[in-house]
Amino acid sequence: MSALLGTAILITTGCGDDASGSGGGTVGPGPMTGNATTTVDPDGPGTTTTADPSTSTTSAPPTDDTAEPPTTDDSGDPPPMGCGDPPVWCPPPETTWHWQLTEALDTSLDVTMYDIDLFDTDAGQITALRDEGRVVICYFSAGSHEDWRPDADQFPPAAIGNQLDDWPGERWLDIRDPTVRDVLAARLDLAAAKGCHGVEPDNVDGYTNDTGFPLSDSDQIDFNRWLAEQSHARALSVGLKNDVDQVLALVPYFDWALDEECMAYDECDLLMPFITANKAVFHVEYVDNPAQGPDAALVVCPDALDRSFSTLIKHWDLDAWGIPCE
Repeated sequence: MSALLGTAILITTGCGDDASGSGGGTVGPGPMTGNATTTVDPDGPGTTTTADPSTSTTSAPPTDDTAEPPTTDDSGDPPPMGCGDPPVWCPPPETTWHWQLTEALDTSLDVTMYDIDLFDTDAGQITALRDEGRVVICYFSAGSHEDWRPDADQFPPAAIGNQLDDWPGERWLDIRDPTVRDVLAARLDLAAAKGCHGVEPDNVDGYTNDTGFPLSDSDQIDFNRWLAEQSHARALSVGLKNDVDQVLALVPYFDWALDEECMAYDECDLLMPFITANKAVFHVEYVDNPAQGPDAALVVCPDALDRSFSTLIKHWDLDAWGIPCE
């Protein structure tokens, strides 16, 4: 989960006057509700099974620079709104989405993209979403060790650092460690094998936190570029999560951005290079209680729409509830 701290801040002002796009807009419909079920994928993160026998997967990063990259995902179909070589999903600004990492998955929403948990969503649910025409992005933490994940014991103890504030059971990882990268490469293999169109790697701004390791800004750039390159090698779209101070260096490598609380922290301007590059910015502002949602949306949505962000008002639990700005 995210390393953002504290409780939600109810914003009283926007985050700058140099936004691009058209203004106005209205607050979206009321709360979303969930009615589906989720299960843990029995294959686990170390599997090398793939839906397409012509596409191989490994538990370590590819090292053969001469190998031909895949041109489709494991379904054999080109990704929607594809771009790049190999083609991956590269959504334009204002793409609609649903983000849910807990509770029963609400599959009824008429949105372009679903962002769901890699481990807690089985391949059958991903296939069902794809059959409905949804783009499926699979969440996992790339920069932290979560002790409840099925591959938690594969991380070397020396590469597990300090506790993330307010997130029990979660500790920072040494992103420079080769074995850490091997485990993460296996997670990317799992995402491809399950049929995800792309991935949302979380906690990729450790260098700004007290990780227990002497991570530099260049270490973070190297790691984040590695994540993007490894994702693309598997025909997976990849988003930059938070890490707003490195956007200018990373926007060429990532296909979209996902940001939490840029209005609360007055950081939205830093994300505009993605919009300028015609890449979506998926954006969330949190409330402590869903009852605060409508008032928060009245404050957040006009500026978000003016920036062409794809914005949701969400609860910290990232359950089915949410209010989209539209």
